[in-house]
Amino acid sequence: MAKPRSQLIYTVDEYLVLERASEDRHEYLDGQIYAMAGESPEHGTICTNLTALIALQLRGTPCQLWSKDTKVRSGPDTGPGHTKGLYSYPDLVIVCGEPEYLDEHRDVLLNPRVIIEVLSPTTEAFDRGEKFLHHQNWNPTLTEYLLVSQSSPVISHYLRQADGGWSYYVYQGLEQSLSIKSIDCALKMAEVYDRITLPAEATEEIKDR
Repeated sequence: MAKPRSQLIYTVDEYLVLERASEDRHEYLDGQIYAMAGESPEHGTICTNLTALIALQLRGTPCQLWSKDTKVRSGPDTGPGHTKGLYSYPDLVIVCGEPEYLDEHRDVLLNPRVIIEVLSPTTEAFDRGEKFLHHQNWNPTLTEYLLVSQSSPVISHYLRQADGGWSYYVYQGLEQSLSIKSIDCALKMAEVYDRITLPAEATEEIKDR
């Protein structure tokens, strides 16, 4: 995760006021505001591929997909002046049924069903660690969390179990496919990575496993 924009501590309300007036996107974690870095061409292409593949399969269902500009709250609602929680912009977020929002601005989603992040070198550790921990603890509607590598054809897939625990699967190689069960969508790795030039060593390493 990037360095905070300053060492000042902001309340959630202060963050939301600043963010709604800003032309740039920022995430919020426990009192600190973080500017979001620009994305690589590969990151943008994979996000576009995923959006096209999933949106088509969601037609006629009660689920819908949003990309990049929807904030998700992963933290407590403890009233004015609090500084706890995560407000993040998933690369893709799917909600099923009626969206639930924080307030009348309708820009902070409270009931995500599926979250997908395309990993970047600067965000991978955070996406796998503290961000996912916040999603697990504070988003009871979240059933699946996918982390998509942009440097090799690898997708990490986390599924919430009936007892509240999570199972974990890794899909590697362009010949693989996977199912996002809670929204009845299928993804072929070759289509996710369409138009992506993968390093030769990445594909060779996967073939050798």
